[in-house]
Amino acid sequence: MEFPEELKYSKEHLWVRVEGERGVIGITDYAQHELGAVSALELPEVGDELEQDDSFGSVEARKTVAELYAPVSGMVLEVNRDLPDAPAPVNDDPYDDGWLVVVEIAAPEELKSLMSADEYQEYVAENE
Repeated sequence: MEFPEELKYSKEHLWVRVEGERGVIGITDYAQHELGAVSALELPEVGDELEQDDSFGSVEARKTVAELYAPVSGMVLEVNRDLPDAPAPVNDDPYDDGWLVVVEIAAPEELKSLMSADEYQEYVAENE
């Protein structure tokens, strides 16, 4: 499993790549592995406001349907429009082509509540 060092991680198994005032959000490699083959995604619309820890969509996989919880607050700037019709990148390339949304980070201090790659790897190991 991959745990890229440059990302921040939530306890709900989402990652954030900070790019200036923007945050790219996706599902972690661990989460996609646990879910199994992703078959459908429900994502927000451009312009929607996300609140940290609130649900902003869902992912349906072979094993379950799971809510997606925002790791940071912000307005949705971009949505990966390819995923609802072809969600395979979430499983095949969760840290690049499998990204979900890009947000304008509304409260940069929220990033402090997220885990580093090492902390997330420990968190995953403790919860297995």
